[in-house]
Amino acid sequence: MNLLAVSINHRTAPVELREALYVGSAEVVNLINDAKGKLFSEGLILSTCNRTEIYGIPVNKNLSYFDIQNFITEKKSSHKINPEHFQSFLSREAVKHLFRVISGIDSLLIGDNQIFKQVKDSFQISEEMQFAGFLMKRLFDSATIVGKRAITETEISEGAVTVSYAAVQLIEKIFSTLNKKSALVIGAGETGETAAKHLKDRGIGAITITNRTIEKAENLALKLNAKIIPFSNLKDQLSEFDIVLSATSSPELIITKDDIHKAMKKRNFNPLVLMDIAVPRDIDPESKKIDYVFYHDIDSLNIIVEQNLAKRKAEIPKVEKIIEEELNNFFGWYNSLQAAPTIKSLRDYFESIRFEEVEKNKNKFSSGDLEKLDIITKRIINKILHHPTTELRKSAESGEETAESATRLGILRELFGIDNHRPGEEKRP
Repeated sequence: MNLLAVSINHRTAPVELREALYVGSAEVVNLINDAKGKLFSEGLILSTCNRTEIYGIPVNKNLSYFDIQNFITEKKSSHKINPEHFQSFLSREAVKHLFRVISGIDSLLIGDNQIFKQVKDSFQISEEMQFAGFLMKRLFDSATIVGKRAITETEISEGAVTVSYAAVQLIEKIFSTLNKKSALVIGAGETGETAAKHLKDRGIGAITITNRTIEKAENLALKLNAKIIPFSNLKDQLSEFDIVLSATSSPELIITKDDIHKAMKKRNFNPLVLMDIAVPRDIDPESKKIDYVFYHDIDSLNIIVEQNLAKRKAEIPKVEKIIEEELNNFFGWYNSLQAAPTIKSLRDYFESIRFEEVEKNKNKFSSGDLEKLDIITKRIINKILHHPTTELRKSAESGEETAESATRLGILRELFGIDNHRPGEEKRP
């Protein structure tokens, strides 16, 4: 199968080059328009924060990996991007790479299940642009099976592998339900925003944002339908929240043990969860000595993350087994497409010879004997062709796309002159 794939990703290139080749949804549409019918007859373009990849069936058999690399770099970037920043794949390896991507084992964060939706969205664009033909649609179905099996049959996506998500998962363990709890997120940078989104996704009752720069707090609050409080009011309003998650870049503590003690008195010592995911820390670690205060900092959260990563890595062999199974299923289907016409042509060819010889000699037999002759000659043909057709089917169903299999089909067609045989030349009643 002449499927080519080119990838620039977190394994091959630094972030500035990956950013330079990132392709948004609108740009994907433009790239498909430029590639369809010129480079590829059908294909797929996938772009995330950690990878940009092109898969396709070339229109021209002379199309090279460098042509594809040049296509994407010329469209997207003025950077000098060397060939070593790309990975290239052909046929089975291209399909295998896509399966590894959709299952999450090729992600920067092993088991990242966001990639499953990103691959599905990319296929949807290809379909809408009529860039996904018969082969790519089948490939999409197989890739989807791999992704779903990885999620349901293994624990490759279980457990938090980022500090912000680990903090939220830990909060869930402390409070059995979050829908009646209120959270204060201190800091509107990337880490604070990610943590706030996780809280929102987990059904937190209410979120409030505070930040030294009020505009940043307002922008994040707008995204999450959250409230804001002025940073100057932070200490006075601590008692109003069940959860305080802090992620600022302050060089010194912004909340002391005394601040927490005063807040706990106002709360009548109702439980308070403190998640300090800042470096250096924002909240005095001595706060954990106060009754009913649950305090965690980045060190304790990192331990959770490392444990979860180790568990996910241990699941990789299970995912790889799934990938191999689905690779064999996919190529069993694909190879059968090649074998089936040859088997049919072979049988048609022998049947035409049989029919022609029976027709030539039918006057030598009585009508009763002619019927027997027809049955006997058909049985002879079936016995002659039984072994070769069985072997061809076995080769196709093995799932292995090999040069030997293709050569075997080619030799068979050439040996019997099948491609020179014209069905219209057959003498039929």
